[in-house]
Amino acid sequence: MKQLLLGTITGLLLTGAAWADEMKLAVTTSFHNSGLAEILLPEIKADLDLDVQLLVVGTGQAIRLGEAGDVDAILVHSQKAEEKFLAGGNGTHRREIMYNDFVFIGPKTDTAGVAEAEDAASALQLIAEASAPFVSRGDDSGTHKKELSLWAAAGLDAAGFDSWYRAVGAGMGAALNTASGMEAYIMADRASWLNFGNKGNLELLFAGDPVLFNQYAYLPVNPEKHSHAKNDLAMKLEAWLTSDRAKELINAYKINGETLFVFNAKQ
Repeated sequence: MKQLLLGTITGLLLTGAAWADEMKLAVTTSFHNSGLAEILLPEIKADLDLDVQLLVVGTGQAIRLGEAGDVDAILVHSQKAEEKFLAGGNGTHRREIMYNDFVFIGPKTDTAGVAEAEDAASALQLIAEASAPFVSRGDDSGTHKKELSLWAAAGLDAAGFDSWYRAVGAGMGAALNTASGMEAYIMADRASWLNFGNKGNLELLFAGDPVLFNQYAYLPVNPEKHSHAKNDLAMKLEAWLTSDRAKELINAYKINGETLFVFNAKQ
C-alpha cells in the first residue's frame, strides 16, 4: 500500500499535476459572457502551467475584491473606477489589454426609433420620450456605470425614471434575458450580445458613436497592501495577456464572422 501511494505521489510530481500554480482573477460578467475566457484559459494553462480561477462579478464588485485582497488581479472596464482603485494604493498599475464597444439592443419593432438616432445621447432621449421599456444592469458594473454616464450626457437622470426603466441588479447575461422576455431596450457590450443565445425578438439597433468605446484593463493587486497577493503570478499572466500569442487568440475570436474584441496592449 505504501509503495502504491509513493508511486502515485511520484507520478504526480513527475507530471507536475500537483504543483500547477494558481491565482485568482476577478473579471466582469461581460467578459465571461463573451465566451473569450473559454478560449484563453486552456492556452494559459498550456503555456504557463497556471490555473487562473475566475471570480465573475461586475466591475464594482471586482474592484472591491481587489481592495480587500481577495484576488490577485482584476480585469475590468471602467477607467474612472480603475484610476480611483490605483489612487487608493490598491493596485500596482493599469495595463490596457483589449477593447470592443457598447451597443443598443431593442425590439425589432423599435417603437422609440432608436435605429434612426444620430448619436448615443439621442438614442436614449428617444427611449425616454417614448417611455419604452428599458432594462438596466443596475449592479454597479462597468456597463452600468457607462449607461448612467450616457443618460447624464443626454441630460437625463435615471434615478427619476418611472416604471418603464427597470434596474435588475444582475449580470449581462441575466439582464439580456430579462430584456428578451420583456422585448425591452438595453445597452450591452457587443461581445456579450453576439454570444447571447436567447435573442428572441431583439436586435442590434444602434452602434458606432465614439462614446460607446469599451476598454478592458488589467490591474494587479498591490502586494505591499496585501502581502499574500500573488504578484509574481499576476505579472506572469500580464506578460502572457500582452503577448503576440494573446493578440492572435483575441483578434481571431469571432462569432458568425464578427470580431468580439480587438487587442490593443502596448508591447
